[in-house]
Formats: sequence, C-alpha cells, structure tokens
Amino acid sequence: MMLLLAALLSGTTFPALAQKTDSKAEAILEAMSKNYESLKSYKAAFTFTSEGGRDAKGEVTVKGEKFRLKMSEQEVFNDGKIMATYAPETKEVTLQDYDPAELGDLNPTRIFTAYKKDYKYKFLKESKEGGQTYETIELAPTTSYAKISKVQIKVDKKDKSIKKWRILMSNGQLVTYTIDRFQPDVNVTDSYFAFDPKQFPGVEVVDLR
Repeated sequence: MMLLLAALLSGTTFPALAQKTDSKAEAILEAMSKNYESLKSYKAAFTFTSEGGRDAKGEVTVKGEKFRLKMSEQEVFNDGKIMATYAPETKEVTLQDYDPAELGDLNPTRIFTAYKKDYKYKFLKESKEGGQTYETIELAPTTSYAKISKVQIKVDKKDKSIKKWRILMSNGQLVTYTIDRFQPDVNVTDSYFAFDPKQFPGVEVVDLR
C-alpha cells in the first residue's frame, strides 16, 4: 500500500534526453492529456494492487496545484503551499513546504502530462473488456537509473480516460492502480485541501518548514 506514495510522491525526476516517439502512442497520450487538462477538478477512487500483497482502496481529489490523497495508512493534504502527511495510526502529521519540483512529474497534479518530457513511449495493443475498447501505451524513462522502469497506461479509446496504470519499479516490484470511479469537475472548496488540526483531536504536529 505504501508503494502508492512511493510512486506518486517519491520525487522521481529524470534528466532531459532525446525521446523516441511512436506517432500512434503520442496521439493517444496527447488526447488523454488534453481531456484531463480541460477539467477544473476531479475525484478518482482507485484500487491499488501489488504482487504478493493485498488490494487496497484509495481516493484522490485534484484541483489545479492542490490535491488530497486518502489511503488507509496515510492521508496527504496539499493546498498548493503546504503539504501535510497524516498517519492515523500514530496520530502524527508532518508539515513541509510544497515544492512541485521535489515531487517530480508523477505527483497527482501532473501525472497526466509527465510523458511530455524525459520518457520514450510506444503503442502496445488494443483490447476489449466489458464492452469497452482500451488502448495500452508503454512509457519508459530515458535513463537506466530511474526508480521506475516502465509504466503501462490503459486508456479508454472512446473518451480518452485512464482505466489502469501498471508500474514496474526498477527493483522488480510491480504495482497496479485501477480507476474504479471517476468524477470530473467536482465541486470542492480550497479548504478541503488544507490540513486542519482541529478536525484531528490529539494530533502531534511535526513541522519541517
């Protein structure tokens, strides 16, 4: 379960190198990116699966540079200025300044445009599941020492929404994120993304700012 944060918040970055592009894959990725960039906000419920581990459920809400990521073991608040990571089991929250550059291109607010630099990509296949047609694209970082080895993205051919991510880490671990429910343009206030200690009685605050 903790690999979700590792993938989204690890700060993985890659130096810019020349890309090898696949025109079909590029067209699909561009359409997918345009679809998500047109949204003012969205909420996605997902299932996280790792090899040898149990499935876990999560939810992420994104609005511009703000996001809130909910999981059973951790909840991450980001209001665009401060990022707070709350652990329910220990009732401890860690506060730090939000720096998009430190989170890397795979943070929840930028994951749909990460392919535009430092990755090579190719079209893998088209498949049908439950009456829906999906197109699968494979991305790979352009360095051999990246934390992520490959990412496969399954995109709905009709509306260009993402159904599934499969991430192969450089250590051989494979994790999968399946989108169970997606809500575009949700009505959410900015305060939803800020950690309010009053809502968490007895919380211990670790301020790293």
